[in-house]
Amino acid sequence: MRYVLLIYCNENAWDTMSADEQGAAFGGYNSLTSDLTTSGKLAAGSALQPTSTATVVRVRDGEVLMTDGPYAETKEQLGGFYRIEAADLEDAVKWAARIPSYGNMAVEVRPIMEFD
Repeated sequence: MRYVLLIYCNENAWDTMSADEQGAAFGGYNSLTSDLTTSGKLAAGSALQPTSTATVVRVRDGEVLMTDGPYAETKEQLGGFYRIEAADLEDAVKWAARIPSYGNMAVEVRPIMEFD
């Protein structure tokens, strides 16, 4: 099954970390990405720019409306993702648990809809 691992964090938490803590987090991400790649489970993944760079697009009555910033104000913002192939939810959760955690991070594991 295909899953997306959505990584939510407080964007400001990164700025409060020391250079050593940031380096350890990067090392953890690099290790996880390498292991996912080696195992053949990684389909895609990326870190995202801060929510201050986001643009929200809505279409209302055929008119395209754009606004700056995130869709909703939250304590945790979507900071990145992995799209993986996993045997089942248990396997996907195992990989999600390896995502380096700092601050009050959360990882949402969501199956991708399969269309024939």
